[in-house]
Amino acid sequence: MSKIEPPVLRPVILGLTGSIGMGKSAVAAMFRDLGVPVFDADAAVHELQGRGGALLPAIEAAFPGTTGPQGVDRPKLGAAVFGNPEALKRLEGIVHPAVGAMRGAFVAENAEAPLIVFDIPLLYERGGVGMVDAVVVVSAPAPAQRERVLARPGMTEEKFAQILALQVPDAEKVRRADYVIDTGATLAETRQAVTNLVRKLTRE
Repeated sequence: MSKIEPPVLRPVILGLTGSIGMGKSAVAAMFRDLGVPVFDADAAVHELQGRGGALLPAIEAAFPGTTGPQGVDRPKLGAAVFGNPEALKRLEGIVHPAVGAMRGAFVAENAEAPLIVFDIPLLYERGGVGMVDAVVVVSAPAPAQRERVLARPGMTEEKFAQILALQVPDAEKVRRADYVIDTGATLAETRQAVTNLVRKLTRE
């Protein structure tokens, strides 16, 4: 008589995303406060490209003059790939596999957790939906988004418009999402919505 192996349990992987100024970072912090492990894709990129970062030699080889003692010179690297799809693809070919390896290690380290969050700003834009079990989109009314973004140092109407043009529209993200967190409400209401979602996903 064959032995029936018990099912292998693994964490539910929730993709967290949202357009610029929607409050995604604040919501990610709320997940952390509730003890949920959060993988921050942007932080991983900064680590890989910062001072002593593992990707500096490869980036310098591909884009000479774009790195220095403090890591990647972001304005120079941005200028090297802006408007150049081939250069951008070359850079992504360096960065994405390294971030993927860090993400895999993060999942392995938190294999016993019931829920893990992948904080990925461009989840829809980069086709990352397939690697998560569900997606939560952070959203807010357009006037609130606009006010938050234009309050950032160095931000202009033109830059804001350029960023929005590169992102999947908020309405489309909300339509495609499994869950939506509204940050146009009060902080307490947003925090409660995050708490309710964590309870639901860990219970299921």
